[in-house]
Amino acid sequence: MERRALGEANSMVAALAVPVLTGFLLLIGHLSFSQEQEAETKAKEKGKWGEVHGNVQFDAQYYNPDSAIGAQPVPEKLLMNGFTNLIYTKGNFTAGVRYENYMNPMLGFNPRYKGHGIAYRYASFDNDFLSITVGNFYEQFGSGMILRAYEERALGFDNVLDGARVKARLLGGIRLKALIGKQRLYWEMGEGLVRAFDAEIDVNETFKALEEKDLRVVLGGSFVSKYQEDKDPDFDLPENVGSYAFRGGVRYRKWALNAEYVHKDNDPQATNTIFHEGTERRNFSPGSALLATLTYSQKGLGVAVSAKRTDNMDFRSDRGAAGFDLNINYLPALTQQHTYQLAGSLYPYATQPNGEWAYQVDVNYRIPKNSKLGGKRGMGIHFNYSEIHGLVTTVTPEGSGLTSTPFGQGDLYFRDINFDVQKTVSPKFKFIVQYLNLTYNKDVVEGVAGKGTLFTNIGIIDMTYKVATKHALRLELQGLWVKDRADLGDWAMALLEYTWSPHFFVAITDQWNYGNKDADRRLHYPSMFVGYTHNATRVTLGYGRQRAGILCVGGICRTIPASNGVSLTVTTSF
Repeated sequence: MERRALGEANSMVAALAVPVLTGFLLLIGHLSFSQEQEAETKAKEKGKWGEVHGNVQFDAQYYNPDSAIGAQPVPEKLLMNGFTNLIYTKGNFTAGVRYENYMNPMLGFNPRYKGHGIAYRYASFDNDFLSITVGNFYEQFGSGMILRAYEERALGFDNVLDGARVKARLLGGIRLKALIGKQRLYWEMGEGLVRAFDAEIDVNETFKALEEKDLRVVLGGSFVSKYQEDKDPDFDLPENVGSYAFRGGVRYRKWALNAEYVHKDNDPQATNTIFHEGTERRNFSPGSALLATLTYSQKGLGVAVSAKRTDNMDFRSDRGAAGFDLNINYLPALTQQHTYQLAGSLYPYATQPNGEWAYQVDVNYRIPKNSKLGGKRGMGIHFNYSEIHGLVTTVTPEGSGLTSTPFGQGDLYFRDINFDVQKTVSPKFKFIVQYLNLTYNKDVVEGVAGKGTLFTNIGIIDMTYKVATKHALRLELQGLWVKDRADLGDWAMALLEYTWSPHFFVAITDQWNYGNKDADRRLHYPSMFVGYTHNATRVTLGYGRQRAGILCVGGICRTIPASNGVSLTVTTSF
């Protein structure tokens, strides 16, 4: 059933989008000339009438019943997510639309996406001094801890703003931004109104005497406010909630320091309630966040040390929202984002906006070529350490908020100690070896009471052998071991991939939960994928089992349910 908020006009445009796009692609192919003179004529026509570009993505899966792995039944059998972007440019003018189609949403995505229509449209004017956008737009101030509107399609996350934005680039390295709008809530708009302003100055560019100096300084400040009418009959809730931030970046030769501080006024909402004397109460305490990163880099060596403290920094344009809905800001996770399956999808960390202390140290070192340890081609070594604790908090005497000690650290939420070695042995053979030691507080990170803290070790080896020119064979082996076989127990994984560049690849993989305490749950999860790429078009077809897990991007996570079936992904751009 279509959302009425789209309107009949959007429904008509949505219904015509696919055939119009198909016709457009055919027309582009028909107008393609090989002769040089015709190509020049076409280029002139583009300049006269403007240009149209875009991209298309289509994801679909046919679901088979599989009670052994807990795959839920799918009445439709086939579920699909898809989108098409169309962008028109002419001189300083740009306009675009995005048609989205969820018929019906694939498992793991919020069912409120069900439907289709124009979910994104905008027009903008941009010159050297001024940029004006009306309609939908994405934006980020500083690190994003005060404001970040963005899309992460793999998570089903989209908090795009709908309104107006102005950017100005003043002489002397001064950049200003101002915006107003409401946020996307699936096929509707959130109730709250967001107003924001940001200013940044490049000190060296502003003051000509400092332009050639080794010391580089950039300073910035932001203010973000949300408005939502108070309809609560029992509490006097703030209708306007303001937040401000200050940031600075200093670079001197091989060193760089970046820091940002954010303060948020009291903002009682659904995600930060407290318990006092046996009752759940609203939290009227203010929020704050501090993030600082110190880096050092030279040839062959890079070091980054980061620290972050957040306290009551869940900031949304609707005080009743939760989950992925209507987030105004973004709190980066100071943990390594692992890409290997067992490391990245069983026990990844999800940022805790109500409060955490986080630290991270990241070191990259390149052992030189022709050295005793590096050998003829050198060797790369990477080390990463991250640790996250809760805050030490106390309920205020009147029970209307929480206070926390500035440097007090509570329970351990997460710890990740990992290192990897990358080595090219010969022109035909290279490998990566990685080890991880994870401490994972399942009660906190997943909100699953009674699971306790898990201690795991993960080993990975990734080997690639170049069979011939444009032909390569890759073998990936992974193992995960949990102390006392807690939770799901131990896992093993193997992947074999053959690539024929630049067009074709085939991969076979299997994950085996061989260490599960329940003998009936020691299951295999085999799957196979075939992919073909031609220019800007990529098609991937897969079949097999998908185990239940978690997908995280930058500390924001969604649950991936178990499934069995055939999947198809098609992407192209023009």
